[in-house]
Amino acid sequence: MADQVIPHFQNSSGHDSVAIGAREFMCIGAKPPFDHPHIFLDMGSENEVVCPYCSTLYKFDATLQATESSPADCSWAPVAA
Repeated sequence: MADQVIPHFQNSSGHDSVAIGAREFMCIGAKPPFDHPHIFLDMGSENEVVCPYCSTLYKFDATLQATESSPADCSWAPVAA
């Protein structure tokens, strides 16, 4: 698992749902410093999952790259120190 990057997504803007290009990802809730514990979510064979912390509905969209989201402002990447 260390050889791959796990995409991170957030929903600071409060969208009803977020389309993402990954079935396995981390939800951080909102942009830091207002994020919740970063939790790993796995859709498995389903096409959507709800985060148990922030209730964001994530929907899989095969037309997006693994780190992309729609709306685009929901993708998040940590800033290197």
